[in-house]
Amino acid sequence: MSEDKSYYFCGIGGSGMLPLAMIVKAAGARVAGSDRALDQGRLADKFQWLNDRGIDLFQQDGSGLVDGRQILIASAAIEETVPDVARAIALGCKRMTRAELLAEHFNGAPRSIAVGGTSGKSTVTGMIGWILTEAGRDPTIMNGAVMKNFADADAPFASSRVGAGEMMVSEVDESDGSIALFNPEIAVLNNVSLDHKSLAELRILFGDFISKSDHAIWNHDDTESVALVDSLDPVKTSSFGFSGGADYRALNVEEKALGSSFTLHRGEAGFPVLLQVPGRHNIANALAAIAASCAIGVPIELAISAIGSFRGLARRFDIVGTANGITVIDDFGHNPDKIAATLQTLKSFPGRVIAFFQPHGFGPIKKMGSELAVVFSESLGKEDRVILCDPVYFGGTVDRSHGSDSIVDAIVAAGGKAEHIAVREQCGDRIRKLARPGDRIVIMGARDDTLRGFAESVLASIVRDHAGEQAAE
Repeated sequence: MSEDKSYYFCGIGGSGMLPLAMIVKAAGARVAGSDRALDQGRLADKFQWLNDRGIDLFQQDGSGLVDGRQILIASAAIEETVPDVARAIALGCKRMTRAELLAEHFNGAPRSIAVGGTSGKSTVTGMIGWILTEAGRDPTIMNGAVMKNFADADAPFASSRVGAGEMMVSEVDESDGSIALFNPEIAVLNNVSLDHKSLAELRILFGDFISKSDHAIWNHDDTESVALVDSLDPVKTSSFGFSGGADYRALNVEEKALGSSFTLHRGEAGFPVLLQVPGRHNIANALAAIAASCAIGVPIELAISAIGSFRGLARRFDIVGTANGITVIDDFGHNPDKIAATLQTLKSFPGRVIAFFQPHGFGPIKKMGSELAVVFSESLGKEDRVILCDPVYFGGTVDRSHGSDSIVDAIVAAGGKAEHIAVREQCGDRIRKLARPGDRIVIMGARDDTLRGFAESVLASIVRDHAGEQAAE
């Protein structure tokens, strides 16, 4: 499918671009690319890793495009004035979006599982991929986050896995409508809620998504999902959840700080399940992954055994470390559902929460800023703190009239303790001064790989402060 083709990825370091680049390279294509972060001197380790694997990297100035037979992979939103795009047009290069290239590979796989929904896609994709790997199916996995079970010294950016088996597992995105390009054998619908598009648009996209599949896995506890599957043949669906009537149901739930246990009921049978990832939302994710794996032929006992050794994803409730009794957590939370799930997990156990949030753009604030403020206000208590910096912004034209201060004002108006500090580094200083033993600090945000480094710097500052206090005693 990709043999003898030459792809040029504009933005190759992105969370969706990098894993796809590795997949098409493994399929025999020539791969090169550029990235704004490379031009700006950010994320040097990632780009060196790509270079070491035979991927040529260029400045994002059009210099890497030299042949009209190259295929430019770029976001549909990138303007034609961007040098790479302008050069591709001048050469007559074919242009594809990341989703179009991914769909081409995915739809060509003999067997396939696509994971959709507003929240939990990456985790469920990683869970299914791990189950299938442990079951000996040797799948190809396309994810938007590093999967800890597959990461090692040679593959620190393991957001994809190239397998020799006939199965492909991928998360699919509704935010740009590209979910419509995919024709899965098994379609997983985690949930449907407000994010990038209106609920009316999401109902159409997700409804079409599951109706095209041979077997749909859906969330029995999500009212929007329930409504979508009402018109489908019940033989072609399996539901999961905590409520009565779910085909894969969790009972006897025991949440722990770093995991959980529950009994999975399928029909009359009950199976004990242990998870290494915390939170009630991850129990739901595990149910979805087990249901999808069973639908494609994995025995339930094997799926349950594999899920017990799933170690999670980078930046999904990812514990950076603990110092002086203060724990720092790195998390991808950026929409109301994801943030609510993270905060609910934290509030299941004692201790104050200091929540830092970097919005992933000005547009999302305008779209769901009010809902984000409600989540922070309702999920956190009087002693908890919320700190926001300005949204992530790497250039381009965007309406910047709605900023982080609007969310903070709404949280304060609802009785919460929130602050807007424009510069992220200054937020780190403020967090360090606020933190005390017993606190959990959660660093949340998306579309910015430097957030992990920021979380590590917050922990390092706490370590230094504690060392200084001990030295002064």
